[in-house]
Amino acid sequence: MMKKLKPFLSMMVGALFLFVLSGCSQYAIFDPKGPVAETQKDLIMYSIYFMIFIMVVVYVLFTFVIAKYRDRKNFNEKDYDPNFHHSTKLEVLWTIIPLIIVIALSIPTVKSLYELEKAPKATAHKEPLVIHATSVDWKWIFSYPEENIETVNYVNVPEDRPILFKITSADSMTSFWVPQIGGQEYGMPGMTNELFLQADEPGTYDGMNSNFTGKGMAHQKFNFVAMKEANYENWVKETQKTAPKLTEETYEKLMLPETVKEMTFSNTHLGIVDHGIDSGTYAMKIREKYGVETNPHGDEGNSHNAESSHGGSHAHHEHHEHHE
Repeated sequence: MMKKLKPFLSMMVGALFLFVLSGCSQYAIFDPKGPVAETQKDLIMYSIYFMIFIMVVVYVLFTFVIAKYRDRKNFNEKDYDPNFHHSTKLEVLWTIIPLIIVIALSIPTVKSLYELEKAPKATAHKEPLVIHATSVDWKWIFSYPEENIETVNYVNVPEDRPILFKITSADSMTSFWVPQIGGQEYGMPGMTNELFLQADEPGTYDGMNSNFTGKGMAHQKFNFVAMKEANYENWVKETQKTAPKLTEETYEKLMLPETVKEMTFSNTHLGIVDHGIDSGTYAMKIREKYGVETNPHGDEGNSHNAESSHGGSHAHHEHHEHHE
């Protein structure tokens, strides 16, 4: 019986491996472009392989029991004791095995979590670039306090340098995530969470909010643009010279629950409000000021048009190209 089942079991296990690995190749998290994402991918793959191994062992034992103790004509009843109720050895075994599994999964997980709390080892000697990432329904605002630059729905960073993101929110609880670079980290009003990321090669990577925050959540995305160091420095200098100033009126309109295009400014909102301290009252007051009513289901009753609110009434700069 076992000989007949062996080809089937081999085919099933092979198909399982093919399914898992082919599915992995289609997801960005399995194509890391930075040390943080690489660490997270390794941890995920370790867990997958470990669980597949456990599953194979269980199925093999299950098949063995079915084949050995099946009802058949030449079955030897001496091999079967229906009065069997207790085995100290088995009880110890199936208590120890889960404990080993938990330990085997916990140790690399805890180790990785503590490792990701710090800047990547390869570039730990470099001063991290600090960027404040603020989520607002339904957009992302990035503030560079040292460079005095602010961008909306895109963030430029130099490659091979640790980036310290200080993540918060002006209203809804969100989750900051760049699958190929690393994440996720929650952003909440009234508090700031820190996340170290790093890009190992130039490119434009998809960033998003992975936490449901209403009907516009699917559009709350941003471009994470990794640039060569020289190109990044040139972008900073050009932006400081040519980008318009962020006025308080302009920033107020960014608090409205709308989607907007990419924007660039030569100063930040950090002098206007600190959302890491403010618990969402600033955004709510601004929406009340502009006649926007927000209900828990994400429907907004207002006469304010998304395009007109960011049109000619205030200066803004749309960023269309990213140079690597």
